[in-house]
Amino acid sequence: MPRLSRHFFVRPTLTVTRELLGKYLVHQTRQGLFVGEINEVEAYANVDDPASHAFRGRTLRNTPMFLEGGHAYIYFTYGMHYCLNIVTEQADTAGAVLIRSVIPIEGIKMMQKNRGGKPLKILTNGPGKVCQAFGLTKQQNGLDLVTSTELWLEDRGKKISRFQKTPRIGIRNGTNKLWRFVS
Repeated sequence: MPRLSRHFFVRPTLTVTRELLGKYLVHQTRQGLFVGEINEVEAYANVDDPASHAFRGRTLRNTPMFLEGGHAYIYFTYGMHYCLNIVTEQADTAGAVLIRSVIPIEGIKMMQKNRGGKPLKILTNGPGKVCQAFGLTKQQNGLDLVTSTELWLEDRGKKISRFQKTPRIGIRNGTNKLWRFVS
Protein backbone atom coordinates (compact mmCIF):
# COMPACT_ATOMS: atom_id res chain seq x y z
CA MET A 1 0.00 0.00 0.00
CA PRO A 2 1.25 3.53 -0.70
CA ARG A 3 2.96 5.14 2.26
CA LEU A 4 2.35 8.79 2.97
CA SER A 5 5.14 10.95 1.56
CA ARG A 6 7.02 13.79 3.19
CA HIS A 7 4.95 16.21 1.10
CA PHE A 8 1.77 15.02 2.85
CA PHE A 9 3.13 15.94 6.29
CA VAL A 10 5.00 19.17 5.50
CA ARG A 11 1.82 21.22 5.22
CA PRO A 12 -0.29 23.29 7.61
CA THR A 13 -1.28 21.30 10.70
CA LEU A 14 -5.03 21.72 10.23
CA THR A 15 -4.85 20.50 6.63
CA VAL A 16 -2.92 17.40 7.63
CA THR A 17 -5.22 16.79 10.60
CA ARG A 18 -8.35 16.67 8.46
CA GLU A 19 -6.67 14.54 5.78
CA LEU A 20 -5.39 11.93 8.26
CA LEU A 21 -8.97 10.67 8.66
CA GLY A 22 -9.23 7.42 6.69
CA LYS A 23 -5.46 6.90 6.54
CA TYR A 24 -3.90 3.79 8.08
CA LEU A 25 -1.51 3.58 11.00
CA VAL A 26 0.89 0.64 10.59
CA HIS A 27 3.28 -0.76 13.22
CA GLN A 28 5.52 -3.71 12.31
CA THR A 29 6.80 -5.54 15.40
CA ARG A 30 8.26 -8.92 16.34
CA GLN A 31 4.72 -9.80 17.46
CA GLY A 32 3.42 -9.10 13.96
CA LEU A 33 1.70 -6.36 12.00
CA PHE A 34 -0.72 -3.89 13.62
CA VAL A 35 -2.96 -1.81 11.34
CA GLY A 36 -5.75 0.63 12.16
CA GLU A 37 -7.79 3.14 10.20
CA ILE A 38 -7.51 6.60 11.74
CA ASN A 39 -10.97 7.88 12.69
CA GLU A 40 -10.35 10.59 15.32
CA VAL A 41 -7.60 13.22 15.47
CA GLU A 42 -6.80 16.56 17.11
CA ALA A 43 -4.57 19.37 15.86
CA TYR A 44 -1.96 21.04 18.06
CA ALA A 45 -0.34 24.02 16.38
CA ASN A 46 2.84 25.91 17.07
CA VAL A 47 3.79 28.34 19.80
CA ASP A 48 0.55 30.30 19.27
CA ASP A 49 -1.61 27.40 20.50
CA PRO A 50 -1.92 27.43 24.32
CA ALA A 51 -2.85 23.71 24.36
CA SER A 52 0.23 22.70 22.36
CA HIS A 53 3.30 21.20 24.03
CA ALA A 54 5.24 23.71 21.91
CA PHE A 55 3.48 26.73 23.43
CA ARG A 56 6.41 27.66 25.67
CA GLY A 57 9.02 26.83 23.03
CA ARG A 58 11.35 23.91 22.43
CA THR A 59 12.20 21.61 25.34
CA LEU A 60 13.84 18.22 25.62
CA ARG A 61 10.40 16.59 25.81
CA ASN A 62 8.83 18.30 22.79
CA THR A 63 11.87 18.40 20.48
CA PRO A 64 10.29 15.95 17.99
CA MET A 65 7.49 18.50 17.40
CA PHE A 66 10.10 20.78 15.84
CA LEU A 67 11.35 18.16 13.37
CA GLU A 68 10.28 18.16 9.75
CA GLY A 69 6.73 16.90 9.24
CA GLY A 70 6.40 13.13 9.08
CA HIS A 71 8.00 12.19 12.40
CA ALA A 72 6.41 10.52 15.42
CA TYR A 73 6.08 12.47 18.66
CA ILE A 74 5.22 10.08 21.48
CA TYR A 75 4.96 11.28 25.05
CA PHE A 76 3.96 9.79 28.39
CA THR A 77 1.01 11.39 30.15
CA TYR A 78 -0.72 11.08 33.51
CA GLY A 79 2.07 8.71 34.56
CA MET A 80 0.37 5.85 32.74
CA HIS A 81 -0.36 6.38 29.02
CA TYR A 82 1.65 7.00 25.86
CA CYS A 83 0.14 9.24 23.19
CA LEU A 84 1.09 9.23 19.49
CA ASN A 85 1.27 12.47 17.54
CA ILE A 86 2.18 12.94 13.89
CA VAL A 87 4.49 15.92 13.36
CA THR A 88 3.45 18.42 10.68
CA GLU A 89 4.85 21.59 9.11
CA GLN A 90 8.40 22.53 8.08
CA ALA A 91 11.29 21.86 10.45
CA ASP A 92 11.45 24.32 13.37
CA THR A 93 7.72 25.15 13.01
CA ALA A 94 6.09 23.02 15.67
CA GLY A 95 2.85 21.30 14.82
CA ALA A 96 1.42 17.87 15.51
CA VAL A 97 -1.71 15.77 15.21
CA LEU A 98 -2.77 13.59 18.14
CA ILE A 99 -4.10 10.21 17.02
CA ARG A 100 -7.11 9.87 19.31
CA SER A 101 -8.68 6.72 17.86
CA VAL A 102 -8.32 4.08 15.14
CA ILE A 103 -10.52 1.28 13.84
CA PRO A 104 -8.57 -1.98 14.27
CA ILE A 105 -7.95 -3.68 10.90
CA GLU A 106 -5.07 -6.16 11.28
CA GLY A 107 -3.43 -7.70 14.35
CA ILE A 108 -6.63 -7.51 16.38
CA LYS A 109 -5.86 -10.56 18.54
CA MET A 110 -2.44 -9.10 19.38
CA MET A 111 -4.05 -5.72 20.15
CA GLN A 112 -6.48 -7.43 22.51
CA LYS A 113 -3.60 -9.25 24.20
CA ASN A 114 -1.75 -5.94 24.64
CA ARG A 115 -4.91 -4.42 26.13
CA GLY A 116 -5.69 -7.25 28.53
CA GLY A 117 -8.46 -8.83 26.47
CA LYS A 118 -10.58 -5.70 25.97
CA PRO A 119 -13.48 -6.06 23.49
CA LEU A 120 -13.19 -4.63 19.99
CA LYS A 121 -15.59 -1.73 20.72
CA ILE A 122 -13.23 -0.18 23.30
CA LEU A 123 -9.92 -1.56 22.03
CA THR A 124 -8.51 1.60 20.40
CA ASN A 125 -11.02 4.37 21.16
CA GLY A 126 -8.62 6.68 22.99
CA PRO A 127 -5.06 7.92 22.45
CA GLY A 128 -3.59 5.86 25.30
CA LYS A 129 -5.52 2.81 24.13
CA VAL A 130 -4.13 3.18 20.59
CA CYS A 131 -0.56 3.19 21.88
CA GLN A 132 -1.13 0.30 24.27
CA ALA A 133 -2.89 -1.83 21.63
CA PHE A 134 -0.22 -1.13 19.01
CA GLY A 135 2.68 -1.52 21.46
CA LEU A 136 3.88 2.06 20.96
CA THR A 137 6.18 3.58 23.58
CA LYS A 138 8.96 6.18 23.83
CA GLN A 139 11.02 3.72 21.74
CA GLN A 140 9.24 5.05 18.63
CA ASN A 141 9.46 8.72 19.64
CA GLY A 142 11.14 10.69 16.85
CA LEU A 143 10.89 7.93 14.22
CA ASP A 144 10.71 9.17 10.64
CA LEU A 145 7.35 7.83 9.43
CA VAL A 146 8.38 8.34 5.80
CA THR A 147 11.42 6.03 5.94
CA SER A 148 10.87 3.81 9.00
CA THR A 149 10.39 0.07 8.51
CA GLU A 150 8.73 -0.10 11.94
CA LEU A 151 6.08 2.63 12.00
CA TRP A 152 4.40 4.43 9.11
CA LEU A 153 1.11 5.66 7.64
CA GLU A 154 -0.57 4.48 4.46
CA ASP A 155 -3.14 5.82 2.03
CA ARG A 156 -5.34 2.92 0.95
CA GLY A 157 -7.59 5.13 -1.14
CA LYS A 158 -10.38 5.70 1.37
CA LYS A 159 -11.95 9.15 1.05
CA ILE A 160 -13.69 10.66 4.07
CA SER A 161 -16.28 13.21 2.99
CA ARG A 162 -18.39 13.32 6.15
CA PHE A 163 -16.80 14.16 9.48
CA GLN A 164 -17.47 16.17 12.62
CA LYS A 165 -15.43 19.15 13.81
CA THR A 166 -15.58 19.70 17.56
CA PRO A 167 -13.55 21.38 20.29
CA ARG A 168 -10.53 19.41 21.46
CA ILE A 169 -11.10 17.39 24.60
CA GLY A 170 -9.09 16.74 27.74
CA ILE A 171 -7.39 20.14 27.71
CA ARG A 172 -7.73 23.35 29.75
CA ASN A 173 -6.53 25.96 27.26
CA GLY A 174 -7.52 26.48 23.64
CA THR A 175 -10.87 24.76 24.12
CA ASN A 176 -12.58 27.23 21.76
CA LYS A 177 -10.84 25.83 18.68
CA LEU A 178 -12.76 23.27 16.59
CA TRP A 179 -9.61 21.25 15.97
CA ARG A 180 -10.89 17.75 16.74
CA PHE A 181 -12.00 15.77 13.69
CA VAL A 182 -14.04 12.56 13.91
CA SER A 183 -15.16 10.40 10.98
